[in-house]
Amino acid sequence: MRITGYKSHGVGAAAALVNAVTSRDGDDGDDALRAVLAEHGFFVQRFTPATAAELRPWARTLRPFFEAESLDTAVTLLNRLLADVPMHPHLADHDELGLHVHYAPPEVELAHRVRATTLMNLAELLCDHGLDRIGVCAAAGCDRVYADDSRGGRRRFCSDACANRTNVAAHRARRRAAP
Repeated sequence: MRITGYKSHGVGAAAALVNAVTSRDGDDGDDALRAVLAEHGFFVQRFTPATAAELRPWARTLRPFFEAESLDTAVTLLNRLLADVPMHPHLADHDELGLHVHYAPPEVELAHRVRATTLMNLAELLCDHGLDRIGVCAAAGCDRVYADDSRGGRRRFCSDACANRTNVAAHRARRRAAP
């Protein structure tokens, strides 16, 4: 039985934090980071500038996971982080999700809860799918990362906009090359 699904908010939050902090077009301001967490289901009532200051290095730490070219590299990185981030799992039943596992108790700082949740959900994603569900956007000039939660698992772009732009460019190139 799976404890949580890889579609958990932790996977999406990890990719969004990495993009906000490390991408050329990212916004790592306090309000933007707070919005990322809220969008991915974290309770942000206790978000402070100190929370944002702790999340920026975490996002930079996670980027190499999304860039990993081998399973061994990704596993080594996650194992190192699992040893560094204290976990205190507990059961919660506070919303429409029903009974589920949290990896840090509610009384700890929000940044710690984010680290624990994103780390465990990325580890589960890696166990379930290997490297097939993560990466850096395949669009030319885009440095954003993605985590694929689709059924088919064939995503290679950070967004529909990048996928559409790349596909239209390829289509136009084929039309120009046709006699």
